[in-house]
Amino acid sequence: MSTASSAPSVRKSPRWARKSTLVLATTILALAVFGATTQTWIEVRLDPTGASNSNLYVQGSKAATAVTALAVVALAGGLAASIAGKIARWIIAVLIVLSAVGIILAAVTVMLDPLGAAQGSIAAATGVSGGQAEAVLTVFPALAIVAGSLLAVCAIVVPVAGRHWTSRTKYDAGSRGRKSGNEPVDEIDSWDSLSRGEDPT
Repeated sequence: MSTASSAPSVRKSPRWARKSTLVLATTILALAVFGATTQTWIEVRLDPTGASNSNLYVQGSKAATAVTALAVVALAGGLAASIAGKIARWIIAVLIVLSAVGIILAAVTVMLDPLGAAQGSIAAATGVSGGQAEAVLTVFPALAIVAGSLLAVCAIVVPVAGRHWTSRTKYDAGSRGRKSGNEPVDEIDSWDSLSRGEDPT
């Protein structure tokens, strides 16, 4: 009769809940929003009569200045979620959701009033504010809204998916309990033990 006990089965995270998948998706979406702000959001024809071919191209970072900063916050939050504990993940998720909502609202504001959003750039270029001009939107504000919406979805999923993540930080080591004596200890676990003042040997 064999006395060797079978190794405990390790549950694999669902594909949608994998840490690498969510962190990568959040990072890509935040970068997509940031990249959209570097593109032209509004094309302004300063002379609608067509007497002169004078056009002004307003970038998203100028039409909706808050979007760039919010995209950076979402990017930092997505990266931080990969090493955060359970409570921290909830806080990060809320911050990313708020950033996503801000991105959406700012982009919608531009879409509802493109000429108003371009007034600052028009005044800087011509020295005149509130003059006759015609503003045309590009596709990038809509892309920012789509990316912001998906970013909010990712943020909502993060705390739920985090239940399937195995953390190897010293903060979560205590909640997982110590490994049994006959179970191999890897380098990361050894460092965690040293951080707690234990002897991994």
